[in-house]
Amino acid sequence: MPLVEVCREVRRLGYEGFEIAPFTLADDPAALSTARRSEVRKTMSDEGLEFVGLHWLLAAPPGLQVSSNDAALRTHSWNYVKRLIDLCADLATPGARQTPVVVFGSPKQRSSAPGSSPTEALQFFIEGMAAVAPHAESRRVTLLVEALSPSQTDVITSLAEAVSVVRRIVSPAVETMFDVHNAVDETDPHGVLLERYFRHIRHVHVNEMDGREPGMGDYDFLNLLRKLSEMNYAGWVSLEAFDFSRNPRDIAARAIETLKAAQSAAAQLQTL
Repeated sequence: MPLVEVCREVRRLGYEGFEIAPFTLADDPAALSTARRSEVRKTMSDEGLEFVGLHWLLAAPPGLQVSSNDAALRTHSWNYVKRLIDLCADLATPGARQTPVVVFGSPKQRSSAPGSSPTEALQFFIEGMAAVAPHAESRRVTLLVEALSPSQTDVITSLAEAVSVVRRIVSPAVETMFDVHNAVDETDPHGVLLERYFRHIRHVHVNEMDGREPGMGDYDFLNLLRKLSEMNYAGWVSLEAFDFSRNPRDIAARAIETLKAAQSAAAQLQTL
């Protein structure tokens, strides 16, 4: 579906922002021309959508690995991340409510490589993230260290570890985020995690625990949204679904209807 039709449809459904997986734009998204970047930015803005940021960063082009024990490959991969930071900045909506985010998940591209341990891979990740942080700050982009479940990677598998990385880097351009699906193996309740690490949480991904869109499972979005409201969370709540075997309009509609119902119920509880 052309981007303009996607933006028009999601705005009609009630979404206010648009978060992009770069590989959906091009085989080599960092190589997008200035004219194409301007076109994508204008398309979102013309349809009343604010650009939120990027996620699924390193799915394309192939061969990127930021935690490799091959120094040349690490350097190449982190230089590519810098180019994605530029892409994110160039797509930013003029006068946006907040700086756009670059959600660093990319499980395969950050996992330990053969011949290195998870501890070594983590150190490579931290060094690389710290090296690109000044560039992100200069481009007014926020890098988000995303915790992923142990089934996806062996590097940063809990929100506590993600926050530890953020605190080691000490940059205003590096924070973390919360993803419902990726918190499936957390031992503490999600509300507790949000309270404990709230000062570093700049973004939220919503989905069911199995990765489907809200409304296809029994996750308690009411309490999630109520907790975020209680803490005066001002960032985006962004849908990230992984099951695309069904009609995309149905997926997008079911998700926002579920979230709006939960938001309304949470607001009613707060007035009681």
